[in-house]
Formats: sequence, structure tokens, C-alpha cells
Amino acid sequence: MFSENLFTSSSEEKFLSPLIRRPRKGVIVGAGHVGMACAYSLLIQNILDEMVIVDINQQKLEGEVMDLNHGLSFVEPTLVRAGTLADGENADIVIITAGANQKPGESYLDLVNRNVEIFQTLIPEVVKFCSTAILLIITNPVDIMTYVSLKFSGLPNSSVIGSGTVLDTARFRYLLSEHLQVDPRSLHAYIIGEYGDSEVPVWSKLNISGMHLLSEQLEAGKQIDPQLQEIAAQVKNAAYEIIQRKGATSYAIGLGVAQIAQSILRNQNRVLTVSSLINNIHGIQDVCLSLPAVINRQGVMRVLNISLNQTELQQLQTSSKILRQTIDQLNI
Repeated sequence: MFSENLFTSSSEEKFLSPLIRRPRKGVIVGAGHVGMACAYSLLIQNILDEMVIVDINQQKLEGEVMDLNHGLSFVEPTLVRAGTLADGENADIVIITAGANQKPGESYLDLVNRNVEIFQTLIPEVVKFCSTAILLIITNPVDIMTYVSLKFSGLPNSSVIGSGTVLDTARFRYLLSEHLQVDPRSLHAYIIGEYGDSEVPVWSKLNISGMHLLSEQLEAGKQIDPQLQEIAAQVKNAAYEIIQRKGATSYAIGLGVAQIAQSILRNQNRVLTVSSLINNIHGIQDVCLSLPAVINRQGVMRVLNISLNQTELQQLQTSSKILRQTIDQLNI
């Protein structure tokens, strides 16, 4: 038998309760490769106090949650459980990874019709039970699905965020860091626009410690070095290459989602290239796409109107038009 002295008495609990902050609660919808990579990344970085994972495949869901819970003695305390959206009451963030799987050779935009149909039912249910949460959309094509989620949810623009080009910006920085032999955390570069085939590398803003590496070259009208152009092509095609080899991308996007969630839950005011509703920036109207944005407890606090050269501006506007054409074909 355990001694009663090992446990805090009710009077002591009452004394301590004012010092206990409100738990950080998150819901992950979808227990596939991406959903579980997000769950694992959030768990090992102690970003949530309570994690509810939801999936239509109950048996698989229970197995995934068991597997996570068996490792809790190795990480900071987190309540991890399988549940439904109804268990997400008072959630701070809902991360949505559910949707149709991308097939080898299939573009992001090919997924639209299948995933819009899923979201027509899913998003109203999320809002019904998690009305005060920030929605973080991961499902592809993420820019379209972010726009669809915004329309189906009725939430403020700031409260619906897509993972956008956070992953491709990370890929871009990694490949550039290998080429330039510098830590990727010390290198600043962005991929903006659509997360997909029309995304835009912002060469004019590539810098290390404030030193813009290509600005003089671009201002002189010179072409980007072929090796750098190849890096941009590798970034754009990375998802296709990984899917062809292993069936899905998971680890890197899981880490990226954890960074977005951390910026929200810890009110960090971090600049990330998430997808959000863009109006009156660079002539773009009523489209969700990625630009550097300040992320905090409000969601998207503001989108940064970064200066672009003429080529980058034209590419960004083309990217927005491609997304707008797809949106116009949807019955939403």
C-alpha cells in the first residue's frame, strides 16, 4: 500500500491551483504519416500539455496513441489520447492533416476536388467543437485547402493558417547551406507563393548576416548561376522525389508544423512563410498563399510586404492567378 503522504492532499491542491497555468491543448486530425510525424515532433519538443488525436481508422489510431504513450517516461509530461472532435473542447490549436493521399506523379492541384468534399463536412465539425482554436491546415494542396477552410469555418482570417511554404523554405535553406557551406540557421532565404509548381524563390533577399549575396548581380541584370537555379528546381520537385521513393513526406513537415504551433502557443512573434489570406499586397486579392508573416497567439498577426524585384513580382502574381483560377472552379 502507498502512504497517503506520497500524494498531495486536497487542501494542498487548492493552495497550489492558482499557480497552475491553463494547459496548452491541441488536436491533430488525421493519424497518417504526416499527422503522426506532427504528433511525435510536438511531443518530443514539449509544445503541448494535452494532445488529442482523431482519425476514422480507430484501430490504427489506438495503436499510434499506445506507441506514443509508451515513450512518455522519456519526455516532458504530456497527456496523449485518442478521441473525437468533441474531445477538442477548449483546444488552442487544431492541426488538420486529413485528406486524400497524393499519388506518385500527381500534382497538388489534382487533389482539390477530393479534399474539398472532405472539408465540407470536416471543417464545420471542427468549428462546432473547437470554436476558439487556431486552425492549422497541412492537407494538400495546402493553399487551396486553407482558403476552403477559411470559407467553411467562418473564422477570422488570422485564425486559419496553412503550413504553406514553410517546408520548401526549409528545403531551400538546407540546399543553399550545403552549397555555401554555412549553417542553414544562419542563412536567410524564402520560397513564397503557392506551395507547389508555381512557387517563387526570392533570390533578391538571400543573405547571410545581412550580406545580400545576389542583389548587385540581379540589379545588373545578370542571370542566376545555373547551380543555384538547380537548387530551386530541387526544392520544387523534392516532394515528388520523396513520394516516389518512400510514398509520403513526413519528418520535415512534422518538424515544420511543430515550429508553427510553438510560435502560436508561446506567442513568439516569429516570421514564417505560412499560407494565409492575402489582400492588397503586390496586387493580390482574395487568395491564400505564402508570404513571410508574423505568427503569435492571435495566429497571423500581420503579413510582411517584402520588396521584390520585377521578375519575382511577376512570378508571385502568376502563382496567385493559378491559385485563383482553381478557386474559381470550386463550388464554395
